[in-house]
Amino acid sequence: MSGGVLRVAVAGATGRTGSEAARALRAAEGIALVAAVARSRRGEDLGHALGEAPWDLPLESDVVAAIERTQPDVLVDFTLAEPAAMHARLALERGVRPVIGATGLSGADVEGLRRLVGERGTGAALVPNFSFGVLLLNRFCREAARYFPAVEVVESHHVAKRDRPSGTAARIARVLESAGADAPVPVHSVRLPGLVAHHEVIFGGPGETLTIRHDTLHRSSFGPGVVLAARRVMAMRGLAEDLEGLLAATENPRRASVG
Repeated sequence: MSGGVLRVAVAGATGRTGSEAARALRAAEGIALVAAVARSRRGEDLGHALGEAPWDLPLESDVVAAIERTQPDVLVDFTLAEPAAMHARLALERGVRPVIGATGLSGADVEGLRRLVGERGTGAALVPNFSFGVLLLNRFCREAARYFPAVEVVESHHVAKRDRPSGTAARIARVLESAGADAPVPVHSVRLPGLVAHHEVIFGGPGETLTIRHDTLHRSSFGPGVVLAARRVMAMRGLAEDLEGLLAATENPRRASVG
């Protein structure tokens, strides 16, 4: 950090969620959005690309070149699973802490990042969902899993969503299993026009059911969580695998790993 200002680069800055992350980071106090990377429209001002007044921030096409030119503290990545894993490794090798919002990373990629973070004594975060509502959903699900013998998850997304199930739903299933639900927790996926992101957890017991549901109505809901993650990743060591894990790691920064 320079002069108390957190320097952040965003990869996937023109995408559905990356653009909302860029807007939130640009508006946040104490944060400087220093680089924006996208696959196309190189050289175009990011504000113009998003249909707004110029931001004085030209789009770049190469993550490494952007990192080396602007020296960010944090890389926020909303690309796809394969490039995001590569970007995270490249960032860590250059002393930049990655916050990865892309989902669908392989188990090998996650373990590779965990090892690299440990070797370098730094911090990184893989956050499948930056919504505070989903953070609370996971907390409520842990409590409900103590009382109900059966549970299933239904996730519904827009038709362009590539991974199935969603990273958020997969994480919810792991949270439920860690709380004592029978593994594997069934996860059902729906892809339809008109949807954004919706997660429903249905618990069943003798004579009753309980449904815990979260609906994302607009991707701007992810902005506050992205800003929080960019700030908190600077205070942690190890690899956090969701927003709640990131908060736990920064409450106890000596923790080596959060899963």
